[in-house]
Amino acid sequence: MRVVVLSDTHAPRRWRSCPERVAAHLRTAQVILHAGDVCTAAVLDELAAYAPVHAVRGNNDGPDVANWGAPDEVELTLEGVRLAMLHDSGPAAGRLARMRRRYPDADLVVFGHSHIPLTETGQGLRIFNPGSPTDRRRQPRGTIGILELDAGRILDARIVPVT
Repeated sequence: MRVVVLSDTHAPRRWRSCPERVAAHLRTAQVILHAGDVCTAAVLDELAAYAPVHAVRGNNDGPDVANWGAPDEVELTLEGVRLAMLHDSGPAAGRLARMRRRYPDADLVVFGHSHIPLTETGQGLRIFNPGSPTDRRRQPRGTIGILELDAGRILDARIVPVT
């Protein structure tokens, strides 16, 4: 299963419509994850035209994102991989251990908020932040994440530059 992971799109200020370099990846997605700070539910509707979307609310998301169906956090299984997703995972120090305690059964935790792409593994857990495709802040490029999942295994988890 090919999963495209987004976070911190910050529409409409940063995302007026789906950037073509992001859309190219979305066209091959079987599932899309959005780790919050969508800022308007219209983005989730736009993404849903490509593939099924699972999203969580971020600190900049309002009632329309909640009404769309985005909770504060979500736990689900995709292709046998147990996944948790939230927007803000807290400080970098101790993050892996903190996420393991919070989601003891998860294989993968997806988060956003910092706009800093990250893929890290330890304690039987992978944590994954796709960064932001539209608001790179101190990062050299805007980024998204790509996950390849199969039979309960994470075959690939990579950060892809899109700007």
